[in-house]
Amino acid sequence: MVLEATMICIDNSEWMRNGDYSPSRFQAQADAVSLICGAKTQSNPENTVGILTMAGKGVRVLATPTSDLGKILSCMHGLEMGGEMNLAAGIQIAQLALKHRQNKNQQQRIIVFAGSPIKHEKKALEMIGKKLKKNSVALDIVDFGEDEDGKPEKLEALLTSVNNNDTSHIVHVPAGQNALSDVLISTPVFTGDGEGGSGFAAAAAAAAAGGVSDFDFGVDPNIDPELALALRVSMEEERSRQEAAAKRAAEEATRQEKGEEAQPQSDSQNATMNATEKASDPMDEDDALLKQALALSMNIPGSDSSAGDAQMSEATNDDQEFALALQMSMQDGSKDSSAQSDVSKVLGDQSFMSSILSSLPGVDPNDPKVKDLLASLPSQSEPQEKKDEDEQPKDDK
Repeated sequence: MVLEATMICIDNSEWMRNGDYSPSRFQAQADAVSLICGAKTQSNPENTVGILTMAGKGVRVLATPTSDLGKILSCMHGLEMGGEMNLAAGIQIAQLALKHRQNKNQQQRIIVFAGSPIKHEKKALEMIGKKLKKNSVALDIVDFGEDEDGKPEKLEALLTSVNNNDTSHIVHVPAGQNALSDVLISTPVFTGDGEGGSGFAAAAAAAAAGGVSDFDFGVDPNIDPELALALRVSMEEERSRQEAAAKRAAEEATRQEKGEEAQPQSDSQNATMNATEKASDPMDEDDALLKQALALSMNIPGSDSSAGDAQMSEATNDDQEFALALQMSMQDGSKDSSAQSDVSKVLGDQSFMSSILSSLPGVDPNDPKVKDLLASLPSQSEPQEKKDEDEQPKDDK
């Protein structure tokens, strides 16, 4: 694997707004740059990549050579387009950035994306190429977009002056349906010099060509064993997840079918159990008997004693003692009520009560308090006189 430091020169001129490359020249160029950065950093952990722009207000270095792929790709976002491309200044500043690389053992390479017309003369470009050759800097050129004013001839002359042992390359990409990155995948600009590129590049090339690789997932485990292992583990996890999901779906379908079959049986069983409980529940009968007994014991008006006696006579042998106790309590209640009525009659007889009070020692019947007490007692003289009047005709007869 080649240990290399690479500077990529991006064309962000006004010409990049054209849509002859899908979706636009600038977006197609950005996709190709991302793939090349990934291929370079994957091929060797010590490889570094930097990016600069050649249009706008001037040449601007976005990232010096680094192995951090995230930093390289993040600097591509939010770029502004405008002005004209300055190819000569861009190549010279890229050479200066490579000269100050940290690892001097890295080989130097510049990749130029030229998608707009070139204003420089052919001789000026040849001089720049000879200077690059003298400093052992390789140059890759991606020619796309405009081909006016002899642009292809100027770029060919630049390549001829810098090429040394076929280390530099040029790719002419015509406009069409194919994406810029798809065309570059199978070229030496992407795959490298004579080694076929990294496992990342080989897999991408196989996918673009639509062919089948001899290795699993299109990655040679001898070149990139970590990537091959990661792809294999990811595929096994996905397969196991799909099998588990299919198994759960089958179990749920079986459970639903069993539930639908068991639901009618459970409904009939519940109905039978409810009917049995209602028929065999003795609490309702006991509640009815207890209510009737309470009504009889309290002498509630409107309670039918004959109906109560009939229900008591129909009671079972186990309830006879309970019915007898209720009858005895009813008789005791009637005796108490008769005794209370006798006492009220005695208290209502004022003459009898006055004679009793006069016989008591220390009680004066003529005392106003005693007279008021006797007057407050319920009088039974009127009912007694009425009773006597009713009995007198009977005696006369």
